[in-house]
Amino acid sequence: MIEYLLFATFVGLLFHGIHRKVIARAQGRPGPPIWQEILHVLKFSFKETWIPKTASQTLFVAVVFVAIGIWGAALYLLLSGGSLLLLFGIYLIHKIVEHGMGLSSGSPYGKFGAIRSVISAASELPLLATVVAIYFFTHSLSIADIAAYQQVHGPLLVIAFPAAAAMYLVILSKMHYGPFSIIEAKEIVSGNMTEHFGVWRAGLEVGYALKTYVLLYAFVLLFIGQLPLALTLLLMLLILVSLSFVCAVTPMLSPYDTVTIQTLVTGALVVYIIVLGVVMG
Repeated sequence: MIEYLLFATFVGLLFHGIHRKVIARAQGRPGPPIWQEILHVLKFSFKETWIPKTASQTLFVAVVFVAIGIWGAALYLLLSGGSLLLLFGIYLIHKIVEHGMGLSSGSPYGKFGAIRSVISAASELPLLATVVAIYFFTHSLSIADIAAYQQVHGPLLVIAFPAAAAMYLVILSKMHYGPFSIIEAKEIVSGNMTEHFGVWRAGLEVGYALKTYVLLYAFVLLFIGQLPLALTLLLMLLILVSLSFVCAVTPMLSPYDTVTIQTLVTGALVVYIIVLGVVMG
């Protein structure tokens, strides 16, 4: 498990570098090398580390370890074929991490990021509706059962496309430099991560790399099925590149607009689920 955790961290950081590169190329810029995020983690790991005097020291440090711990647990959950509800619960805990990260520093920019993380909680609504839609087809919330269902009936990406689209929106809402990245907008510097530096920032980058790997892997597993690792990584890369293009051509939305769009998507998926319930029974 430790080896796979390190592998997932490396791939997640590489994906972040590819994400930045694709955005830059789509916007006519050269962009950084794809291994830039790996270099960032190494750089931050050896820089001077401090905790601001205005910070709540325990919370300031704890959120770093919680971020790594919850996404490491999420990765184990996917590999072991555990409950989809637990994966949803981990996603909710990450929202608490984002909020606590901003409040812990005492920085006004961090606090603005923390407030916006509460607003961005609307991204949880499409995920909840996606879980319900998946259950309609598979009659199970076990990740292993969902993967087994697709081996017999085909990918849910085809037969439950609206649910896959909603999950795609959830992942988009967690991508850096995307239309829903309101907690790290330039007007609030780096948002809730503004004061985290040195080894603390390196730890957060590791946790976020695991988050990206887990969300992309979960999409492939839940909507395409269990595949060989090489093919899974290829599909994850293709999904990432498509997300990067969306981020490159879409301006950052206002907090109000992010909630509006995600609520509308959730409403559309609820209608879809009601129709499924009528048709299926």
